[in-house]
Formats: sequence, C-alpha cells, structure tokens
Amino acid sequence: MSFEEEWAGLKADAAARMQLNSVPTEGPGAGPSDGDLVIHDDELGRIGHFAYQLHNNLKADGKHARTTSEAAGTSLSSDGFEMGKALTAASKTWDKQVGTLVDSCAHISNHLDYSKTSKKKDDDWVAAQVSASKIADYYDVPEEETKRPLPKAEGPII
Repeated sequence: MSFEEEWAGLKADAAARMQLNSVPTEGPGAGPSDGDLVIHDDELGRIGHFAYQLHNNLKADGKHARTTSEAAGTSLSSDGFEMGKALTAASKTWDKQVGTLVDSCAHISNHLDYSKTSKKKDDDWVAAQVSASKIADYYDVPEEETKRPLPKAEGPII
C-alpha cells in the first residue's frame, strides 16, 4: 500500500467519524471541497499581532483619564455636587470595561499562539503515526522457521 492510499484511507476514516461532515460545496466560498482544514500562518500571525498591539495600546491609553476623572469626581463630591459621585462611578465602570477588553485581546493573542503550536504538534504526531505504520514494510524479518538458533554461552555465567 502506498503512502497516498494509506493517507486517503485515514482521511476517509476521519471523515466518517466527524460530526460536521456535511459542508455545502455549491456556490463561491461555500467551503473546501476536500474537507481539509486550511490555516495560513501569515493570517493567524497578522490577527495575533493586531490583538497584541491593541492589548498594549489599550493598556496604556485606556486609562489615561483615570486619575483626573477620579480627582474631579472627588472634588465635585466634596463641593456638594451629585455629579461628583456619578463621575467617580463612571470612571470605575470605564476602568473595568477597559480591563475586560485588554484581557480579551490578550486571550485572542494567546489563543492564536496556542492554536498554531497545537496544530503543529498534531501534524507532527500524525506524520509520526503514518511513518511508523509503514516502517515494518522496510524491515526484512525472517519467518519463524528460518531463524537461526542463538549460540549457547560457554563457561561460567555470573
């Protein structure tokens, strides 16, 4: 059996076990015709890079008005204005929302890095499994009847 035949068999077995094996193939952009997952590292790299840049910029720029807003809120509150409490509450809410967005950007960037590494490990494992299944074809293993008996040891055995 050639590598191509074995690979086609493995793909057919995997397709038979897939839950989502009914991808529409009509129309432009409907989906891949052979069902293989295609990931382009340059696309993932660009998305991850933008997420990383957004993370860093939001971390620095998202909190630039925090100190002055809280100071203004405290000052207005001490002068008896209700607006001071509202401004302080808005500043705290803004800070939480910026933190959530910063964490989300970090999650996207980290997940893309993990996905790329994980996909490579999976590909390496599959390649090792396929090559290991073919390795026996290259060994010249004699049949049981044609094996030579091992010589017996001479002298004392320690």
